[in-house]
Amino acid sequence: MPIACDNGIDDIEDLAVNVDHKGDLRSGSHKYVLPKTRKFKAKYRQYTDVSEKILADSVIPGVIWVIEYTAWPFSRCAPFKQVLAPLCPFHFLNFRGTQKIYMKTWGCSHNNSDSEYMAGQLAAYGYTITDDMLAADLWLLNSCTVKSPAEDHFRNEIKKARELNKYIVVAGCVPQGQQRADYLQGLSVIGVQQIDRVVEVVEETLKGHNVRLFGQKKQKGKKTGGASLDLPKIRKNPLIEIIAINTGCLNQCTYCKTKHARGDLGSYSPEEIVTRAKQSFEEGVVEIWLTSEDLGAYGHDIGVTLPQLLWQIVDVIPEGAMMRLGMTNPPYILEHLEEMAKILNHPQVYSFLHVPVQSGSDSVLMDMKREYCSADFRRVVDFLRERVPGVNVATDIICGFPTETEENFEETVQLVREYKFASLFINQFFPRPGTPAAKMPRIPAQQVKKRTKTLSELFQSYHPYTHKLGEIQIVLVTEISHDKEYYVGHNKSYDQVLVPKDENLMGKKVIVEITETGKHSMKGHLVRNEELVHPDVPPPLKKGEVSGLLDSTQQMNSEISSKGQFFFWVAVLILIISLIWRVCTLLWNR
Repeated sequence: MPIACDNGIDDIEDLAVNVDHKGDLRSGSHKYVLPKTRKFKAKYRQYTDVSEKILADSVIPGVIWVIEYTAWPFSRCAPFKQVLAPLCPFHFLNFRGTQKIYMKTWGCSHNNSDSEYMAGQLAAYGYTITDDMLAADLWLLNSCTVKSPAEDHFRNEIKKARELNKYIVVAGCVPQGQQRADYLQGLSVIGVQQIDRVVEVVEETLKGHNVRLFGQKKQKGKKTGGASLDLPKIRKNPLIEIIAINTGCLNQCTYCKTKHARGDLGSYSPEEIVTRAKQSFEEGVVEIWLTSEDLGAYGHDIGVTLPQLLWQIVDVIPEGAMMRLGMTNPPYILEHLEEMAKILNHPQVYSFLHVPVQSGSDSVLMDMKREYCSADFRRVVDFLRERVPGVNVATDIICGFPTETEENFEETVQLVREYKFASLFINQFFPRPGTPAAKMPRIPAQQVKKRTKTLSELFQSYHPYTHKLGEIQIVLVTEISHDKEYYVGHNKSYDQVLVPKDENLMGKKVIVEITETGKHSMKGHLVRNEELVHPDVPPPLKKGEVSGLLDSTQQMNSEISSKGQFFFWVAVLILIISLIWRVCTLLWNR
């Protein structure tokens, strides 16, 4: 479903040993390294493994080099780097900040959160994050494995980077789930739980080595959510914080490739999540998104329930700020319907939930191994619509699953016709390599397209917002529309409302009258300017500014920069005096 906002973050998910970094961002247990030799071909750089062995964690050489570099007094002095550095005879001085990194992300908000963390670590270390792919020295590509088209785009981007002779680092679910894919061989790879090692991987790649980091974060023998939530990050939208509360899932759907990449369920502790939320609000965030492969499964591995976590987060949300929940599958939300209804009714929580049904047919759901029936899904929607006024339940449909008959498809059509979902994501079935469904005989492509068209036409036939024309609504403005003509806000039901593009509105709650309704959004004009609600948070970080940097690190960087400037001007003064002395000596000798 198209959306009006344009902040580089998918509005809804397509699916669906903790390390202390308070000192050195490059800290961690370093044990092994797997170097790769480079062979050059006429068309592009081709990297070749010297070993087929894939190691879990690896140590990256060059720690001494980094210590020498960071101790150099002029390391952060821009004039020195630009003027004197080229004359420096010391080859170990590779001044950080000179290399540019281009990043591209596919997939769900969990992937986007991972990219924000990787960008933050690289920027905190001194690299420049750029949107100019041609000017970049290295491309960092974060992939999605849910659909074949997403992987095709990812593969094409790798081909383009090779043709441009760029260094390449790949991350995300594709390389994690397909570690031996031909087109990934010879590339540096970061596993989905190794994003806290991105600086090391980028450094080694820029030196001409290839590094493959895989493995799971564990605590007391149990899988954890992944890299620490207190890492630096660069938010794509400074007003929105994405927090992944868990990774992996409990089920193994027959069509889904994500389980191959994200693995079994691993939950972050409530304390770590709440701490991250607090920090976000202290940095001017007005909206937090909770994301994961399955929000409802949170805590099953650590003895905590989702409502218990949500109530803890609600307690720290400042006045005027909001929280949006992500995707949850029906089996787990059924456990907590009463509590979830209370939470969605809270004034600082959007009355929105993404519950994928995938099919209206019980037999297809059984073949998909979804672990619920259509009656379970209906119970969730009916209960929430009864208990939460204006609740917006979004859902997903897969058309053309291998065992779907015309009768099965008609059951899905009837479900959509009955509930008229305002947010409906319609997908054709894509066989993902390595999944049980990929081995099933496929329905002819033309028949799948016909079913997809039929369901799409039904979705387009109704308009969910017509009855809201003339309503007075309160919306939180956080984004910019695709055409750059409007700001985008969301009401309590998380419906999109376009408002005039006025800088004073961004990050604030405004009262509007709905003057126009469309299929996917509404338009409103301000009716009470004097009643703008400023969320009780400080001004947000600037776009591109690093979040989560520790005060001690910032102070150290400031001190290094000051010392560098001091020594530079001392050197310049000595140079000027020497030149004057030399000129005077020559004149005297004449």
